[in-house]
Formats: sequence, C-alpha cells, structure tokens
Amino acid sequence: MSQPDLLGQLRIDRDAHRETPPRSGSGVPWWLLAVILVLAGGAAWWLFSRSPAAISVQTASALPATTAPTSASVLDASGYVVARRQATVSAKVTGKVREVLIEEGMRVEDGQVLATLDSTQADAQLAMSQAQLDSARSQLLEIEANLRQAQADLKRQQEIFDRKLGTAAQLDAARAAAESLSARLASQRRQIRVAQESLAMSQVSVDDTVIRAPFAGVIIAKAAQPGEMISPISAGGGFTRTGIGTIVDMDSLEIEVDVNESFIGRVQAKMPIEATLNAYPDWKIPGEVIAVIPAADRTKATVRVRVALAVKDARIVPEMGVRVRFLEARSAEPVVEKPKLSGVLVPKGAVVERDGKAIVFVVEGERARAREVTAAATIADFRNITAGLDAGTSVIVSPPAELGDGALIEPEW
Repeated sequence: MSQPDLLGQLRIDRDAHRETPPRSGSGVPWWLLAVILVLAGGAAWWLFSRSPAAISVQTASALPATTAPTSASVLDASGYVVARRQATVSAKVTGKVREVLIEEGMRVEDGQVLATLDSTQADAQLAMSQAQLDSARSQLLEIEANLRQAQADLKRQQEIFDRKLGTAAQLDAARAAAESLSARLASQRRQIRVAQESLAMSQVSVDDTVIRAPFAGVIIAKAAQPGEMISPISAGGGFTRTGIGTIVDMDSLEIEVDVNESFIGRVQAKMPIEATLNAYPDWKIPGEVIAVIPAADRTKATVRVRVALAVKDARIVPEMGVRVRFLEARSAEPVVEKPKLSGVLVPKGAVVERDGKAIVFVVEGERARAREVTAAATIADFRNITAGLDAGTSVIVSPPAELGDGALIEPEW
C-alpha cells in the first residue's frame, strides 16, 4: 500500500461522528421519572391533609332543671314538722324487762316484737290452767262411762219390771242413778268450758309479756334496758319505766303552723303551700292546707293550721323547723306546663345526624371527636342535650359533612 493511502486511513471523518446516535444508557430512565412524580404527589397530599381546617367552636352551657312557675305568696309563717301517729309503747302488765330488740332509727313493722318481759309466773299459770283442763276432760270421760252403765242398768230394770219380776223401787233407783249421772255430765262439760277460758286467760298473760309494735314506723327513742322494771302506769319513782320506746309513723308527718290571728283570714282549706325546711333551704316542698283549727291561743294570739306535705322523704323528720309560704289558690282553668329541661344547651347546628344517630363533634386538643348524644327540645337557636355531653365542653358549630372522627381542626372562637 502506498503512503497516500495510509494517510487517508488515518484521517478523522467528522461527519460520520456527528451522525452516530447516542447510546441508550446515556439519558434518565422513564421509570425513574414516574417514581419521582408519584412521590411528589404523595408529599403534596400529605402536606395538604396536615393543614388543619378552620372550624367554629362554642362551649356547651349548663341548663339547670326548670319547674313550673310558682304562685304568688299571700302569707309566710313558721312551724314545725309533727307526726299525727306517734306512740310510746309500753307493756300491759308490770314486769321485769328480759330483752329489748330495738334501737333508735330502726324501722319496725306492724306486730313486730320490740321487747319481752320475764314470763316465769305467767308460764306457770298457763301450765296449771292446762293441767286443770286436762283433769276436767278426764273426769268427763269417767262420767260418760258411768252414765252408759247406768242407762244399761235402767234398761234391764225396766225389762224386769215389765215382766213382773222386779219392784218399782228398783226401777226408780236405776232411773235416778242415770239421771244423776246425766246431770253430772252436763256440769262437767261446763267445767271444761271454764277450764278452757282459764287457759285462754293464762295464754293472754303470757302474750302480755311480749311487747309488739302497734303500727309500722321508725323508733325515735329507746327508753328501757334489760333488767329494769316496766309498768303501764307511773309508779311514782325513778326505778320503774313506763315505756319501752317511742315509735313514729313517718307516713303521717305533716306541718303545724301558728298563724297570727290578724292574718288567718288569708288561709283556707286546700290552699297550696310551699314549705322550706330550715335544714334544707334550697329544697322547696309542695303541699296544701289540711284544715284551720277552729281555736285560738290567746297567749300568743295565733291560730294553728295543719298542712299536708306532697312529698314523702327520709330527710323530713319530726320536730324540724319549717317555713311555709301560703300561695294563691290555683286557677280553675287548665295550665299548660312548660316542658322540664335539664342537661346542656348547644347551638342547634352543632347536632348532626350520622347513621341515624345524633352526633356532636367535640374539640380534643387539635382534633375533632364524634360523640353520640341524646338531643331533646329545640329552644330558639339552641338544642337541649340531655345525655352524652357535659357543661363546659367545646363543640363544633355546623361541622362540615366531610369532617370525620379524629380530623385535625383549627378552632375559631
């Protein structure tokens, strides 16, 4: 090969170099671009979801229970709680107390045993009466047997006399013996009735040693101890008790009020009242006048008025001081009472329905929490919540439809 040919082979062809296509590995792969786009989209969604929604928030306010408005007071007076049925329980007989089964504050039922007395003598008398009755019954059996024998003898003497074999004297003697035994039999039967009555009296004496409650109530005083003597009448000394204890029927409690005679004309039977116990000044107890006692106390210039309480409660006890407000008579026209409300009030827009349930969204930190509640009446722009929400809880007003439990929020007060 000649030298020019060798030089031609060494020359660089620049046009051929520019037309050569680039290799596939020199650019960015398409799948890497797709991953970058997905990650960017996810990051953008996460950032937007983290941004809290602006939410209007208010605080649930407490709503105390409301009652019907009371009538105007025409007179105020003071009195005391009294029991119409109260008794100091004692024994029917004088005896020594063997056992006391009561304590103050204890509730007892009608006929319940309160105490027992020493029954040694009564038990002995009962045993003797029982023995006398048994003896009388034995004698009755003996007389009945003798009478049957006498009647048989009389029948035989009658047959003998009819056959002309006996005398009239023998027949008369047999008849007299039978009639005598018949009379003794009737007398013995009366003796048995007497013995039975004596036994019943002895049983009553034994029962009198057991002291029972005359009615159901509460023991307010215990007056005797085992070993003490008790008597239904005063013995004139300090060693004999006259009662075991005092029982009060709490269902018979009422109020006695002394009203100045200058104002008694304002009080009438069946008049409504409102009583306030000194021990519970915030508790208003309804009631009505039972009667105005037709007698005045000239030393105090007052007239006593009986008042019934419409409420039975363990807090009401005898001798409590009480203030009574005599109210105007109730109108004959029917009164439509307002519904009683209790619980809390929230804006009515705060209550939404989700899956058939009343839901309120409450604020807990930076998140909204769905809470199921019991919604009642609507009052103006508010809703009465009776259960599921406490006063002072922050609630979301008009929550968006897309708001979910646990969503981030930005409260606006």
